[in-house]
Amino acid sequence: MSTGPTTFADGLLEANVVNGVARLTLGQAAGEGKLTPSGQLVVPLVQLPQFVTALTNLLRQVETRMKENQAKAAAQGAQTAAEPALPSTFSFGR
Repeated sequence: MSTGPTTFADGLLEANVVNGVARLTLGQAAGEGKLTPSGQLVVPLVQLPQFVTALTNLLRQVETRMKENQAKAAAQGAQTAAEPALPSTFSFGR
């Protein structure tokens, strides 16, 4: 668990690379769904491929979990297709 600050993001507003550092401006949805800046993620460029790979792996694991849960729900007949099939809390990589 991190001891640093937490920033919630609904999306990515902007990405720049300056002096070997990737700066990703994160955004939160505001009125009419428009993103407003909520923070900045700064990653050394040499670490960016590993960072992206970790996020890609997380996404694949989430997709797998969703498919497994949808299959269970369909087998049980307890959940409709319109309801989310993802538990509210889970973690990967620890």
